[in-house]
Amino acid sequence: MADYNPQVIEKKWQAYWEQNQIFNAKVDKSKPKFYSLDMFPYPSGAGLHVGHPLGYIASDIITRYKRLQGFNVLHPMGYDSFGLPAEQYAIQTGQHPAITTEENIKRYTEQLKNIGFAFDWEKEVRTSDPAYYRWTQWIFMQLFNSYYDKSEDKAKGIGALIEHFEKSGNAGINAVCDEDTPEFNSEDWENFSPKQKQEILLKYRLTFLAETTVNWCAALGTVLSNDEVKDGFSERGGHPVERKKMMQWSMRITAYADRLLRGLDTVEWTEPIKEMQRNWIGKSKGAEMVFEVKGHDKQIKVFTTRIDTIYGVTYLALAPEHDFVQDLITEDQRKTAEAYVEVAKNRSERDRMTDVKTISGAFTGSYAINPFNGEEIQVWIADYVLAGYGTGAVMAVPAHDERDYNFAKHFGLEIRQVIEGSMEEGSFPGKGGIIMNSDFLSGLEMQAAMDKAIEFVEARKIGKGKIQFRMRDAIFTRQRYWGEPLPVYFKDGLPYLIEEKDLPLVLPEVDKYLPTEDGEPPLARAKDWNYKTTEGEFPLERSTMPGWAGSSWYFLRYMDPKNEDKFVDQEIAKYWGAVDLYIGGAEHATGHLLYSRFWTKFLFDLGVIDIEEPFQKMINQGMIQGRSNFVYRVKGTNKFVSLGLKDQYETSAMHVDVNIVHNDQLNLDKFKSWRPDLADAEFILEDGKYHCGSEVEKMSKSKYNVVNPDDIIERYGADTLRLYEMFLGPLEQFKPWNTNGIDGVSKFLKKLWKLYHNNAGEVSISNDAPSKDELKTLHKTIKKTEEDLENYSFNTSVASFMICVNELTAIKCNKRAILEPLAVLVSPYAPHIAEELWALLGNTDSIIKASFPEFKEEYLVENSHEYPVSINGKMRTKLSLSLSLTKEEIEKAALEDETVQKWLEGNVPKKMIVVPGKIVNIVI
Repeated sequence: MADYNPQVIEKKWQAYWEQNQIFNAKVDKSKPKFYSLDMFPYPSGAGLHVGHPLGYIASDIITRYKRLQGFNVLHPMGYDSFGLPAEQYAIQTGQHPAITTEENIKRYTEQLKNIGFAFDWEKEVRTSDPAYYRWTQWIFMQLFNSYYDKSEDKAKGIGALIEHFEKSGNAGINAVCDEDTPEFNSEDWENFSPKQKQEILLKYRLTFLAETTVNWCAALGTVLSNDEVKDGFSERGGHPVERKKMMQWSMRITAYADRLLRGLDTVEWTEPIKEMQRNWIGKSKGAEMVFEVKGHDKQIKVFTTRIDTIYGVTYLALAPEHDFVQDLITEDQRKTAEAYVEVAKNRSERDRMTDVKTISGAFTGSYAINPFNGEEIQVWIADYVLAGYGTGAVMAVPAHDERDYNFAKHFGLEIRQVIEGSMEEGSFPGKGGIIMNSDFLSGLEMQAAMDKAIEFVEARKIGKGKIQFRMRDAIFTRQRYWGEPLPVYFKDGLPYLIEEKDLPLVLPEVDKYLPTEDGEPPLARAKDWNYKTTEGEFPLERSTMPGWAGSSWYFLRYMDPKNEDKFVDQEIAKYWGAVDLYIGGAEHATGHLLYSRFWTKFLFDLGVIDIEEPFQKMINQGMIQGRSNFVYRVKGTNKFVSLGLKDQYETSAMHVDVNIVHNDQLNLDKFKSWRPDLADAEFILEDGKYHCGSEVEKMSKSKYNVVNPDDIIERYGADTLRLYEMFLGPLEQFKPWNTNGIDGVSKFLKKLWKLYHNNAGEVSISNDAPSKDELKTLHKTIKKTEEDLENYSFNTSVASFMICVNELTAIKCNKRAILEPLAVLVSPYAPHIAEELWALLGNTDSIIKASFPEFKEEYLVENSHEYPVSINGKMRTKLSLSLSLTKEEIEKAALEDETVQKWLEGNVPKKMIVVPGKIVNIVI
């Protein structure tokens, strides 16, 4: 094969890898393991665009490098295949989501294989496969049958809790549970009905059913997460969303809050991602204060980390969803307050947290009593207070909090400065009456003062010390069809688990994928969606699991995907351990990553795996942005003017499909056939060409700037695509895609190919010993590549390959001792061409079985130096001399040089300045 033909080469080696199962991973204790993981994709109908493979290419390079280093590598791929988009398509077309999902997966798999990834496809998983979600259901059952023992700081089986109840009631139980859990003794427990016992246990279980305020979207027929709602509308489809209370399954991720915080100190993640998780978990030490309400038997509980500001409180603010709101609204305020509540409660929590400009609220008409001085303070409703955070109420200190200040200023409420010494001496512990002012106290003093303040309020029974977390228990249900069925049935209105032998509980057939007419989830449409027991037939749960269920443990199933007896064999899981490198988007920092860590810690507590943290090292790849192209229509016509001439006309810019533009030049024929309305388009050209404008934007179908990797591969080959994506810039940064720059990478690969061939196009390799310059070029490239791979600096490696090939081409290198290791160096980045060159060199095994070249410092040590020789301050010549020469020998060699003698003109130098390894300066 004379010319480099990537299309032929790449198909050949992709078939070879698949036929020989080159990348299939098995437990091999004779080798160190390396587990590389990509965040698996949701298979949408649009397929991949060039931005999607960025992280996959990076992880593929690392896994190929690790194989060359002798590691046993697990690098799997699968699909997060449950989800709302497939269901919405099913609602519109009536086609079962499984059919469209299967078609999309087939398309994705084909695209991924075309890029040449070293995935172990034998270990592919799909979250929508019953063989997979059987084990998602199994994990749910284990959570249902567990509670969290705070004394042992771990989850334990619910059976141990029942035993304790039978002996001692819940006295002495230090467990995570609902705040309204009643106290009872063993006799009470014995007398409880089965239903009462189930109700008590639900207050302890790690997954439980409770009434929760949710974002309900009637048009989509499902509950949405805060991230899926903006300004009261769903991000998908723009449908109205209302906040309402519904019975929902939740998981007590809050039980693991402290362990989730501590675990961040053991993983190698970027500090911004760790900080996002710390802030999301939001641990605060403070006190829960009790405010009586004038004329009511209600007590408003408020969590605060600054008890010392109690005298600066001028009003209380309740969340619109707070349980007391309706009771506290007086008749004279009812119309205004209820109208406000109706609007405020339907704003998503995300909007309420981020919107600092909109100030709105309503006075309830009620007054609370400050527990320190008996002062009456107004009780307001404000949407900047969130029902699910803390107690859903805040004690507002406008002088010391920006949001309180803005609210008070807007409504004309008192703003009272708390100044040191303003309290009556002795009425409150601390320095001069103020206990925690950071201007006066150190961190340790602040903590000691806080502890003292907590003792003070607890002794007077007006509050209690409390550790508060911002994170809330995770809602675990969606009112939709295309998700994992929950393995739960209901008897007497309470949930019970189905038997393990009946797993998987498979999705039933339904006539439509919409909620029922009375608002029940789509599963309510199924016939006989019931569970048969010896006691009779009972209705099964009609909601399904959320999207994060299957993605919270998929990395474990990859290790042992065909196991029908266990979710993963314990010995196999022990061998592969935690993921060594996880690459994915930073947008999952407070969702998927937290849930995965939570489930991993729970499974560790269960004793079925040996790791507490799932992902040891994580890198967040940046986004490849689109480079949009524009044409300029002359207003009122179907005439388009080239970029350089557009200012001569009155024009409007129009996005044009980047796939019919090359190097910013428009293909006129393709443009005219792009849309029917452009068939008769006319053009005003520059030098016979139409030049388009350009702009960097998000890659999106609406901007016509989506570049399909299939088109790039068809034109340039997969190796060019891989190298170019890495060459665009550092992995973590956002960078624009510019097809104009891809030609340089393509030319580099052609130049690499030519190194191994003579002018006649024949493989021409010499077995002669390499020269010093050839060895120097090779080993500086080995050093640079190894350093870059260890630091995940992929773009600079590509640049070093280009320099290396240019230098070897210039000296016409064709030595096997140089070109064989060069092929290995390039192989993680451009595996197809490397495999072909490796085979052309006479090797019979895949290049993946080679060893990464060993860097030798000796080849980079300089043995000589080129001395600039100056005569009377002007450089007249250069001398290449050994670095081992003495000063006297350098002087002698300089004076004997013909060029120097010519400039001396027979004169004896008055002075010679020699700096070994630097310069020679002669004065005459």
